[in-house]
Amino acid sequence: MAIDIDDEKRAAATAAAALVEEGMVVGLGTGSTVAHLIPALAARLLSISCVATSPATEALALAHGLRVEPFSGIGQLSIAIDGADQVDPRGWLVKGGGGAHTREKIVAGATDRFIVIVSSDKPVAALHPPVPLELMTFGLDVVLRRWPEVRLRQAPATPDGGVLADYFGDVADPDNLSARLAATPGIVAHGLFPPSMTSVVLVGRNGRVESVTPAG
Repeated sequence: MAIDIDDEKRAAATAAAALVEEGMVVGLGTGSTVAHLIPALAARLLSISCVATSPATEALALAHGLRVEPFSGIGQLSIAIDGADQVDPRGWLVKGGGGAHTREKIVAGATDRFIVIVSSDKPVAALHPPVPLELMTFGLDVVLRRWPEVRLRQAPATPDGGVLADYFGDVADPDNLSARLAATPGIVAHGLFPPSMTSVVLVGRNGRVESVTPAG
């Protein structure tokens, strides 16, 4: 039987929506799986507030009647839910295919319950390039000279004025690569998310949802 990836995304998103409770402040990620989460969340008719990681997510949430608040004056989120481009066996994530990884990382770091929702094609045996980056325009050529494996995307600037790019080098040691990227002036954020950030990964697979706790 052919696998329907869209159905798997919907199943994982619906399972995540069931974890949201009345009165929560919910961080909403960006991407095709979150596009299934938002209607599932709206269907529960809860009184919640949401923080959106992109204009597209905010627009979709508002269209479904969810209340979206600016991410200011909020010290802690109750829960955050987002997709991922890759998930390795330890729980490392690659995120940012949609270019929202800087805000997604801020939101994921603002809660003790970061739920990742993916279809069965996202778990991988080992992470592989590309790894999304957001760069500053100031000193851009310095960063590109230091990181020859980085290529700029043909994409608009981020909502925060950053330049989107991707790293195409070796990703065999995500711990080391993450530290090196984070330590480079001019790199605003990278798309490697450590296992310690994630509470659980919900994987839609062949009509069911698997719950995977990152090994770290």
